[in-house]
Amino acid sequence: MGGNPSKLRRDFGRALRQARKAKGLTQEDFALSSGRTYISSLERGIKSPTLDKITHLAETLKIHPLTLIGSAYLQSVRDDQLDQALARIIKELRDMRVASKP
Repeated sequence: MGGNPSKLRRDFGRALRQARKAKGLTQEDFALSSGRTYISSLERGIKSPTLDKITHLAETLKIHPLTLIGSAYLQSVRDDQLDQALARIIKELRDMRVASKP
């Protein structure tokens, strides 16, 4: 996970396109919050969204923002390794919560 910024932009674009198509939405359906040209540039990996924009995209898609971000970072994970990758993420999140408690 992680890596080259241009690969991450492409992976985010692929994740956004997959989520959009899975929800039966067009790029035009994002016009009120983002505009078709901006969505197209995200899907082609030309631009990187801010956290605020990811939140707006996820709201339009009616998914959790982590689903969109996670899908981007998990693009290169094989299907048979998905459960292992998600278990790692859950463990790391729990470890961070425990470490931050007084």
